[in-house]
Amino acid sequence: MPVFARFRQPPTQADEPHEEDTPDEPRERREPDEPHEPDVVEPDDPGEAIEAPAGTEPAAGAEPAGLEPAARTSRLAHWRAWRTRHPRAAVALRRTTTVLAAVLVLGALLLPNTFVALEPSRFARIPAEAVIAAVLLLCLPRAARLVAAALFGVGLGVLTVLNLLDMGFTEYLGRGFNVVLDWGLLDDAQSYVADSMGGAAAAWAAVGAVLLVVVLLAVMALAAVRLGELLAAHRERAARGALMAATVWMTCVALGVQTFGVPVATRSASGALEAQAHRVVDTLRDEAAFAKEAKADRFGATPGAQLVPGLRGKDMIFTFIESYGRSAIEDPVMAPGVDRTLDAGTKALAEKGFRAKSGWLTSATYGGSSWLGHSTFLSGLWVDNQQRYRTVTAGDHLTLTKAFQKTGDWDTVGVMPGVQKAWPESEWYGLDKVYDAFDVGYRGPKFSWSTMPDQYALEAFQRLEHGRERDKPLMAEIILTSSHQPWAPIPRMVGWDEVGDGSVYDGIEASGVKASDVIADSTRSKEEYGKSIEYSVTSLTQWLERYGTDDTVLVFLGDHQPLARVSGDGASRDVPVSVVAKDPKVLDAIDDWNWTEGLKPAEDAPVWRMSSFRDRFLTAYGSTPHPTTG
Repeated sequence: MPVFARFRQPPTQADEPHEEDTPDEPRERREPDEPHEPDVVEPDDPGEAIEAPAGTEPAAGAEPAGLEPAARTSRLAHWRAWRTRHPRAAVALRRTTTVLAAVLVLGALLLPNTFVALEPSRFARIPAEAVIAAVLLLCLPRAARLVAAALFGVGLGVLTVLNLLDMGFTEYLGRGFNVVLDWGLLDDAQSYVADSMGGAAAAWAAVGAVLLVVVLLAVMALAAVRLGELLAAHRERAARGALMAATVWMTCVALGVQTFGVPVATRSASGALEAQAHRVVDTLRDEAAFAKEAKADRFGATPGAQLVPGLRGKDMIFTFIESYGRSAIEDPVMAPGVDRTLDAGTKALAEKGFRAKSGWLTSATYGGSSWLGHSTFLSGLWVDNQQRYRTVTAGDHLTLTKAFQKTGDWDTVGVMPGVQKAWPESEWYGLDKVYDAFDVGYRGPKFSWSTMPDQYALEAFQRLEHGRERDKPLMAEIILTSSHQPWAPIPRMVGWDEVGDGSVYDGIEASGVKASDVIADSTRSKEEYGKSIEYSVTSLTQWLERYGTDDTVLVFLGDHQPLARVSGDGASRDVPVSVVAKDPKVLDAIDDWNWTEGLKPAEDAPVWRMSSFRDRFLTAYGSTPHPTTG
């Protein structure tokens, strides 16, 4: 029995193809086992004509009738010829493409925005948006339908990108992606990848991310168009299916039907868009409100002579330890080593005459964006996003460090080994001199993101500032970076007399753990993170043992918790904070804080918001409030 080739003519309807053949329209004969294909224009066969009467067959090499010459490209002609020669394969390919299009669209509609929610049960639901989109596409003429389907697909692609960004930001920073503020952090992410994995890996990652977004938007648009045309080709059945789906959806909502603890009926896609929209609106409102808040300052008009009189003559040092969070002290993987280090440090400092008191502060950031923690601690304002940071650093709100500068009785310096470019914020912080990554004479290797080991940074501080003869006492802000993720390789302590220009670290870096071996392994990351905190704390306490004087006062703390992969899902934002001094009057002044004796805060020690520390500290050491108002 011969297999008849099909010709198709342009649809008689301008808007859409036939749903069914008319009674007097001839049908082709088929073998019993030949797959049946609807005699309609398929969405992937634009411009194909309907079937020719049975018994007719085109001459070899002839072009299909009914098409304008301009529409007959060689590629389309080759595709038609292939379909004619391999009808079963063509049907299988078309059906596979349709299934993939449906999977892409439904997957995008049901994709959650957190890794925790990424479970199979989340994809066994009925999205309201799919039902609404199907009804809308069935109501539109062909040209409008194509445009609407393409825009719907692009919108799904954008939503998918936002959900993926939410996943990444929640994993690393403990919050969702902010479309107003967070684009600049993507550049920081690329720099972090370059420092951790190399410049080539960062470049390929950036190119791959851009290509992925472009391909995702294009494929999602094509998938939506294909499904839209398929709905139109089977209009009657599609309308019945949409009505049934809507009925089932409303019934499930009314009865609260769930599978595996998840509602069957969902509108998660529109809910995600609403959340993003609310985030944008809240961000814009917050900008104006915070600008007004930043102008009000309890100590803004206090004369210099009335600021921190209880610390006159002391060398005051504020030190941040990168990612030093509560999890380092309480998590069963990291805590044993870190707790031993804190106990040993407490004992060694006590032998040198130092005492310490410790508590907890709740950081304004989590997993990264350390500058938000620094500015919150020193300004007394809750600086939890980039817009707030820009607002506060552009103003004249009094920082804790600037209070010492304002007195005129201290030289103020900053040691910032992580700063590798211009840093205009130093003026707002009140720092007369800043030593960045290039100002301390380091000639050794980088340790992943960290430009130099903490021990070197502290020894350079001693050599350049703390150990010099001076007319005034010193106030310093020091940022220690060796505990920055990915926590590989980690420096080792060397003899303080062996530090030199840092060349001694060449062999240590070369023999250390590679970042690629740690970065994707949660347990390994926890272990290496704990070791990095042990190193940073040991560097700082040994420096104080070696170089501290009767007039040295040290306040050190973490800027934020490590990312969720290390600190754990649902971890607090608390970080340890300690005040260390030889002079008993310094610690007596904070007796009413009820902090724990030693470098390790007790589990039930007081927990304050990080933004409350500035006013408590200034008050404890005799500062007189003279408020300014917005």
